[in-house]
Amino acid sequence: MANKDAFLESIKNGYTFKGEHFKLGCAMLDGEVVTGADVFLPLKMMNRHGLIAGATGTGKTKTLQIIAEGLSDASVPVLLMDIKGDLSGIAAAGTDNPKIAERYQKIGGTWSAAAYPSELLSLSQEKGVRLRATVSEFGPVLLTKILELNDTQGGLVAMLFKYCDDNKLPLLDLKDFKKILQYCSDAGKADMEKDYGKISTTSTGTILRKVIELEQQGAELFFGEKSFEVDDLMRISDDGRGMISILRVNDIQDRPKLFSTFMLSLLAELYATLPEEGDMDKPKLVMFIDEAHLIFNEASDALLKQIDTIIKLIRSKGVGIFFCTQNPMDVPASVLGQLGLKVQHALRAFTANDRKTIKQTAENYPLSDFYKTDDLLTQIGIGEALITCLNEKGVPTPLAATMLTSPRSRMDVLTPAEIDGLVNNSKLVKKYSQVIDSESAYEILTAKLQDAAEKTAAAPAAQTGKGKEEKGMFEQVLESSAMKQAGRTAANIITRSLLGALGLGGKSSKKSWF
Repeated sequence: MANKDAFLESIKNGYTFKGEHFKLGCAMLDGEVVTGADVFLPLKMMNRHGLIAGATGTGKTKTLQIIAEGLSDASVPVLLMDIKGDLSGIAAAGTDNPKIAERYQKIGGTWSAAAYPSELLSLSQEKGVRLRATVSEFGPVLLTKILELNDTQGGLVAMLFKYCDDNKLPLLDLKDFKKILQYCSDAGKADMEKDYGKISTTSTGTILRKVIELEQQGAELFFGEKSFEVDDLMRISDDGRGMISILRVNDIQDRPKLFSTFMLSLLAELYATLPEEGDMDKPKLVMFIDEAHLIFNEASDALLKQIDTIIKLIRSKGVGIFFCTQNPMDVPASVLGQLGLKVQHALRAFTANDRKTIKQTAENYPLSDFYKTDDLLTQIGIGEALITCLNEKGVPTPLAATMLTSPRSRMDVLTPAEIDGLVNNSKLVKKYSQVIDSESAYEILTAKLQDAAEKTAAAPAAQTGKGKEEKGMFEQVLESSAMKQAGRTAANIITRSLLGALGLGGKSSKKSWF
């Protein structure tokens, strides 16, 4: 009994917070729920990032759903990466059943069904708000990292962006970038080398092949207009709850480069556009990345380094990032060390490597006088987890084996008809549904080359006055097409120059991606 009393006092002291908080469950000792040992999460520390891990079928997705609901109820917007396609049900009310009633008899409190304000987003042809960004907004540094170019090739990309800026040639989609690559290695090479230095045809060929590889993963759907504005991720619904944006990426699991491109660009744009906030009472946005190994397993060293850097710095912008994965070892140690909240569901020990992973995982948690952590990791049941977070002073809370609450929304997917209804009623779908193909580098350079070819065919080239003729043609192109894009190009230069502080970009006056 003394042990139980000490345990209850430890949990109460560790999980009592002054600021806003919400209940995640009730702590257990020796497999039994201890009445009154409630485990809460403080909103103030939700920008310290977190991890939800555990074997298949242990309840990770439902835990993600519970935390997202608690944040929404507290007026915190949420972004969910729905890799498996099983998170859309958060937009519909759940259904009561005997198992839920039994659970709440143990942990205390009451359960009520609730649907949450939701928005469906898409990187591909899935139904929902289309997410796009222009190549120019993406910038040469980030594009170089995504294409995994060396320093020489990266320098050439930077030079091409500079040439396009100087000559008012907007880079909107991948066909624009491919066209300038072709132009600089053929008809425009001599002219460009006068002012910008030697251009290696080998390098341009390599870059072009890398771009084509990115296209094969569906990137042509991602680059273009209209650019998505990150402010649209941080909306509050009419009833005061935080909007839950569900990015449906279940159709790009076999295209990890596209997913990594999106993730890094989104993090970079959030960092670039949001002001420094310091310690807030609650975050501006919390992002959940399901199946996080898709980012880390396929990412290059340069990409991992940039993700690590942004995760360390974006906390001060009021943004929290949560990774959800089967094995906590999927997350690099440098990133794992930045995660304040850890929710560890059961692990399975089928092999010697599994037992080694369990031992390493146990060592990542605070020492406990009440648990033998490595044994407990294989014994906790479905809907139960080991939890530790940071209190409002930044100190880790006691380890608590917790029986979790149940999601109030549907623990299943939406029907096709429900998805159609959600999309049809969305204001953002109407805002971003139209594909815009503005006049850009592709059209301008194509017109220039066609004009030159026609004039060459119409009359023998006269050496006298030839330079004057070419100059007049080029000025005409600028006046008729590109000058209309000058304002947007200037804004992109500002974005990319400020992004340089991170090696990605920095504060941009335009609230759009990258």
